[in-house]
Amino acid sequence: MTADFPDRALELRSLVTSQGTLELSLHDVPVPSPAANEVLIRVEASPINPSDLALLIAGADMATATVAGTEERPVVTASLGADALAGLSARVDKPLAVGNEGAGTVVAAGASPAAQSLLGRMVGIAGGPLYTQYRVLDVSACLVLPEGTTARDAASSFVNPMTALAMVETMRREGHSGLVHTAAASNLGQMLVKICQKDGVPLVNIVRKREQEDLLRSVGAVHVCNSASPSFSTDLVEALKATSATLAFDATGGGTLASQILNGMEAAANATVAEYSRYGSTVHKQVYIYGGLDTGPTTLIRNFGMAWSVGGWLLTPFLQSIGS
Repeated sequence: MTADFPDRALELRSLVTSQGTLELSLHDVPVPSPAANEVLIRVEASPINPSDLALLIAGADMATATVAGTEERPVVTASLGADALAGLSARVDKPLAVGNEGAGTVVAAGASPAAQSLLGRMVGIAGGPLYTQYRVLDVSACLVLPEGTTARDAASSFVNPMTALAMVETMRREGHSGLVHTAAASNLGQMLVKICQKDGVPLVNIVRKREQEDLLRSVGAVHVCNSASPSFSTDLVEALKATSATLAFDATGGGTLASQILNGMEAAANATVAEYSRYGSTVHKQVYIYGGLDTGPTTLIRNFGMAWSVGGWLLTPFLQSIGS
């Protein structure tokens, strides 16, 4: 059996125009039929992750956004800077569907037993586009949730949990023994606290508000440093001494925070060194930038020796590197 569903539905698309504007609009699309090992999901909730925003707004200045169209089919338009447009040539004048993950109810299924078993179930789903009303996916892309789970609770079942797990796995693969995480009071940050607790991984959490400190301590975080505190630099070095953390994941991106972390790691490493070296410590220090909360330049003040790296990190390439 299948639930009732329409022949056509709405899908949100993002368009970068050759005139240097961003357009967000709803498109009428056909509702597809599932193949043998596929299911049709009525999408009922989908989060907005930073990786969604990159495709959705493409670096546009949303302070310039205006709304036209109709109440049923609004069109949001915003301006793109000349520099932003130069880096988007591959998508100019091509409306792109967006949304990496979500959740909803399986309303139709293909003939395979695996697909039929999901009829009527609430599933978490990945493999966008999911800012749409209906989506067909292979059963392997569906996470079946316990009875009574709401779509709201199920919608973030993939990106944040997998990112937190992948950060710990990256630490192990690269030979580090502890982690630093910025913007650490986020949903992802709270997950990382719990994973590190369970796995016995030392974790330094960096936040910028007192209430964020309190939140993380309430879920068991031990080392929490407030970047807005006058004692931040001292607090960070002490936390790095206690944890020996030499790998950081920075959600901020811009500004001097990555530099402060590297300098703190260097100070912690030198705290136990008996002999001075003009090249700094031999301990390799790594900062991965995985977000862009600060869109300004990343500024490095190089007081951290020669054994260091700063690079980019994303979940999807990491998952591709480790295989299914």
